Amino acid sequence: MAPTPELVTAALATVNDPEIRRPITELDMVKSVEISPEGMVRVGIFLTVAGCPMRDTITREVTGAVSKVDGVTGVQVEMDVMSTEQRKTLQTKLRGDRGPEKEIPFAKPGSLTRVFAVASGKGGVGKSSVTVNLAAAMASSGLKVGVVDADIYGHSVPRMLGVSERPTKVEDMIMPPVAHDIKVISVGMFKPEGNTPVVWRGPMLDRALHQFLADVYWGDLDVLLMDLPPGTGDIAISVAQRLPSAEILVVTTPQQAAAEVAERAGSIAAQTHQQIAGVIENMAWLPCPHCDEKISVFGEGGGQTVADALTRTLGARVPLLGQVPIDMRLREGGDEGKPLVLTDPDAPAAAELRRIAEGLGKRSNSLKGLQLGISPTRGR
Repeated sequence: MAPTPELVTAALATVNDPEIRRPITELDMVKSVEISPEGMVRVGIFLTVAGCPMRDTITREVTGAVSKVDGVTGVQVEMDVMSTEQRKTLQTKLRGDRGPEKEIPFAKPGSLTRVFAVASGKGGVGKSSVTVNLAAAMASSGLKVGVVDADIYGHSVPRMLGVSERPTKVEDMIMPPVAHDIKVISVGMFKPEGNTPVVWRGPMLDRALHQFLADVYWGDLDVLLMDLPPGTGDIAISVAQRLPSAEILVVTTPQQAAAEVAERAGSIAAQTHQQIAGVIENMAWLPCPHCDEKISVFGEGGGQTVADALTRTLGARVPLLGQVPIDMRLREGGDEGKPLVLTDPDAPAAAELRRIAEGLGKRSNSLKGLQLGISPTRGR
């Protein structure tokens, strides 16, 4: 017996758009389903834009899903492109009819996305490596995770996550690439080919950050990680203004010189009234390859020093979340686009990063700060 259109449509409902991460049937991407008496199925699919980078992925997944239906003898996938009107309808379906002004969804009072701004006082402390591995660890645990590479001048997150494709534009929405189940956006994805530097001043940096947060379709994220530039410059100030609920994660190394600079980076929270989630000490020690001793290559105690100093400055406890040991594979994984927490989750550095990620990924069930939409009633 030949399969029915209902069975084929049910199979297509199991196929998610690779960028939007929702069923193609729900997104009105299925143009047509034709079934021959011999069981040959021809499926028409609407792509959001011509030259969609996910074209081959969609073709492969549609073919695989429909092939599993009883009675199907073959599958042929034909691609078409949505009209302007269809794209506008899709935009409204995803984002609602918000009008001309674009909102940052994570800044709305009812947002359930926890935002972490990963900061450091100086470069070279492994802030981006920490960000990428925390994101990968959270995503592998089942959380929906996004990463904003807000280090405009020193962007490196796409390479560390193995992202090579560019974002897809649907009307005025940007669909971010996905790697290791992490949605990611970076200015590096919009530059011409080559290692061209970004030469922008304050207003342009702020505008770029707003576009990353408002124009990109992030969907319903559990966690958004933002890899900030070192120091307390324009981006750090813009994050505080546009996302005042973002929690700061301070990354430092053990030596006291780095700790002093990291303390200054964290102290911005006293002026912006943001919360500091904690301090992460990276490159804490080198495991001896011949014994169980820890070699303190960069000294000791810097992370705890920063945590204690920020506790005194802010008047609230700032914890030392963890100490990540030196591991060459952490650097190698970044160069290859394969986070260590995924390739070797039991390595000491990976295990510590996964432990930190697990703690950060937990969300309180408290209703504190949420607007419940309840109005007081007058006495009867």
